[in-house]
Amino acid sequence: MRDAAVAALVRGLFALVRALGPDRAGALGGAVARRVGPLVKAHRIALGNVAAAFPELSDAERRGIVGEAWENLGRTAAEYVHLERIWDFDPARPVGRIEVAPEAIARFEALREDGKPALFFAAHLANWELPAVAAAKHGLPSAVLYRTPNNRAVAADIRALREGIMGRLIAADVAAPIRMMEALDEGLHVGMLIDQRFGRGPKVPFLGRPAAANPLLARLARRFDCPVHGARAIRLPGGRFRLELTEAVELPRDARGRVEVEAATALLNRIVEGWVREHPGQWLWMHRRWR
Repeated sequence: MRDAAVAALVRGLFALVRALGPDRAGALGGAVARRVGPLVKAHRIALGNVAAAFPELSDAERRGIVGEAWENLGRTAAEYVHLERIWDFDPARPVGRIEVAPEAIARFEALREDGKPALFFAAHLANWELPAVAAAKHGLPSAVLYRTPNNRAVAADIRALREGIMGRLIAADVAAPIRMMEALDEGLHVGMLIDQRFGRGPKVPFLGRPAAANPLLARLARRFDCPVHGARAIRLPGGRFRLELTEAVELPRDARGRVEVEAATALLNRIVEGWVREHPGQWLWMHRRWR
C-alpha cells in the first residue's frame, strides 16, 4: 500500500510538471531546489566537497557554486518528463534548445556508419540524461546503464519515459556487466555515468583527493578493444544546452598492448574532473564520492 501511494504521488507530480511545460517546470524546480537544498544534510556534504576541491575560493564563492548545483539538480528533475520536447535539435535551424558541437555531429555520424561497438562515459553534469538522448537521436544503436528506483511501479513509469528516447536500458544490478557485454557483442554503443563512488574500485585522483572509482568501463574497453568517447551536456542560459562528444580517448596500455584498467580509469576520471572544474555549478556535489 505504501509503494502504491508513493507511485500515485510520483505520477501526480509528473502530470503537474508536464502540464507546466519545460520552461516553467525548470524554473520552478530550480527555485524550489535552491530554497530547500540548504536545509538538508546533503548541503553540508556539498559545501565540504567544494571546499576541498577549491581551497582557493572564498566561502561566498563556494556557497555560490553549491547554490547553482541545487538549482541545476532541481531543473534536471523537472526536465525529466520533458526530454522529448527539450530535444529540438535541427542542423538546419541555428537557434533552438539544443546545440550540438559540429565536431560532435561528425563523430556521431562516423560511429553510426562504422558498424562497430563503442563505449561512452558521462557524468552528473547539467542534464545528464541528454547525452544518451543525443546518441539515440543521431541514429546510434545504443544501450544505457541506469539505476532503477526501488518502487516497482515508479521504476516502470521511469522506464517508459526513457525507453523511447534512449535506446536499450540496462538496469544497474549484478547482471549489468553481462548485459553490457552482450550489447557490445551486438555492436551497440554502450554508455554509463562514471563519477559516482564505487567502493570496490581502485582509488584514483579526483578533484584533489583519492576517490574510489568504477573500473567497469575500462574493463569493457580492455575486453572489447573498442573506442571510448566522453559525452557531456553544458547548461546554457534560457533553458538551452550544448552537447559535446570527445574524440576517441587514447587509453593507457600494458606491455602486451591491452588496456591498463586502473590507469585508464584514472584518465577517464581526470577528463571528468576537467569538465567539473570548467562548470562547477553544474555538477552533483551532494554525492559522498570521498567517503
